Amino acid sequence: MASSAAAATSSTWVKPRFTSPSASSTTISLSRPTKKPNIRSSLQTIQFPKQYHPSTSIVPPKDKPTSSSSSSSTSSTANKPVPQQWNILQKAAAMALDAVESALVSHERQQPLPKTADPRVQIAGNFAPVTELPVQHSLPIAGRIPDSIRGVYVRNGANPLHEPVAGHHFFDGDGMVHAVQFKDGSASYACRFTETRRLIQERALGRPVFPKAIGELHGHSGIARLLLFYARGLFGLVDPSHGMGVANAGLAYFNGRLLAMSEDDLPYQVRITPTGDLKTVGRYDFNGQLRSAMIAHPKLDPVSGELFALSYDVVRKPYLKYFHFSPNGTKSPDVEIPLPQPTMIHDFAITERFVVIPDQQVVFNLPEMIHGGSPVIYDKNKMSRFGILDKNAADASGIKWIEAPDVFCFHLWNAWEEPETDEVVVIGSCMTPADSIFNECDETLKSVLTEIRLNLKTGKSIRRPILSDSEQVNLEAGMVNRNKLGRKTRFAYLALAEPWPRVSGFAKVDLFTGELRKYIYGDERYGGEPLFLPRSPSSEKEDDGYILAFVHDEKDCKSELQIINAVNLKLEATVKLPTRVPYGFHGTFISSKDLERQA
Repeated sequence: MASSAAAATSSTWVKPRFTSPSASSTTISLSRPTKKPNIRSSLQTIQFPKQYHPSTSIVPPKDKPTSSSSSSSTSSTANKPVPQQWNILQKAAAMALDAVESALVSHERQQPLPKTADPRVQIAGNFAPVTELPVQHSLPIAGRIPDSIRGVYVRNGANPLHEPVAGHHFFDGDGMVHAVQFKDGSASYACRFTETRRLIQERALGRPVFPKAIGELHGHSGIARLLLFYARGLFGLVDPSHGMGVANAGLAYFNGRLLAMSEDDLPYQVRITPTGDLKTVGRYDFNGQLRSAMIAHPKLDPVSGELFALSYDVVRKPYLKYFHFSPNGTKSPDVEIPLPQPTMIHDFAITERFVVIPDQQVVFNLPEMIHGGSPVIYDKNKMSRFGILDKNAADASGIKWIEAPDVFCFHLWNAWEEPETDEVVVIGSCMTPADSIFNECDETLKSVLTEIRLNLKTGKSIRRPILSDSEQVNLEAGMVNRNKLGRKTRFAYLALAEPWPRVSGFAKVDLFTGELRKYIYGDERYGGEPLFLPRSPSSEKEDDGYILAFVHDEKDCKSELQIINAVNLKLEATVKLPTRVPYGFHGTFISSKDLERQA
């Protein structure tokens, strides 16, 4: 992608040439640059809508199959702006605020962006977005799909609808769900935006107007962008009252509903149609019971069928709340967890009796923006700790906090109780530097699979790396057998985040012995989160099942879904996909029986 400022204002998206890990262009380094990075690439055009003009007409979306050669290069007419019915005052305010924004963008472009906010880095290569694709049936299959795989694999990801006009972090993109359905030995594929209130408004306007939490909200320009957005809200040009989230991170199937989530909003319900397509039902508040945002990693207890969740607030107390839902969707009262400051909590864990709540050193400090910094910071003076709370607690009076110095786990893979030693064992990937995902730093990122033992009797913690020093690799994004979540598990299936931030394969790790077995996708082939799908809920062996993973070949720009036997790590089948699938976040599998019971 061209590195000039002019390229950043183009009305098209571009896709760089994919290079090998040894090349200099597409691998993202998190070390601080001495000068503005120069990222070169060849281009593939993906049309994005021009900036909104009052004369723009409404063009209905084309809902017909698109060939693999054109699906990522043609304009998505669903993205066309819609004329706004504004009064004279609103039109004048819109013009004035647009002028302010133009001046702000012009000022921002005089300064080089850090790599953590530079869209030419954050959404380069196969991190770049694609257009929607209606369901495509009878996809080519190499090998044989196991008979037990019946249903739909869905995976979420960040896929910006519009070209960024300023800073952009990969996490800022609009949510898009990719779905592969297995039915009668054949496979279909579709990808659709989750129709959030944010996306609907920006699509109507024809450009991005909502602030991007990570890529834009830094320093004085971040404050200016917030003021600009609130001014637009004051004049009725945008409506933030029904949510500002992107629903791009987690997916969970609960009580007949597929929920797409990001921790900045309520979940959104997405329905799988009988043909295997995707349709957004809308923002889901559990029938009026949920009135605050919910983090993107709720936990479904495989035995009780209950769903456990957290909600955090970065502005006002209580900064953290815990709640859960019965199998039929009835919500418990909120339990307010006392925290002295707002903490970034992306994930947590459950055991048979407890919830395990991390209170770590990455915190929100909005006044940092006044001093020119990021509101997401690493607080070196804070002591990391874990809170152990009874799942059915009516309040937080019984929570037990156990300190765990210098621990930051972006994800927790599992936790369980060991009553004989009065310990709760937590399995997570400890990341250093803790805020390197959000803020540029000099150190190289490390993500170490770690066992943390929390002693309920002594109040002490012990941690150890599960892999030996000689086998240490970055392990991020993955899971254990979800039929055993909250119980003692032997195996974890985790993405090999090498070379960071791409994923060259996945690892099957024996959590008891530290044995590491790797499955590598191949030369210039990368993927994302491996999903473990048990062969059967009644399987006696914990690893009796399959790994499903999207894999992208950066040489020929083609994507596929691989199905690997989780016992012997042998490839069982490959589904060739009709379009490029960008690297993304988290997924789940919905069985054909559960699909029949969709709400």
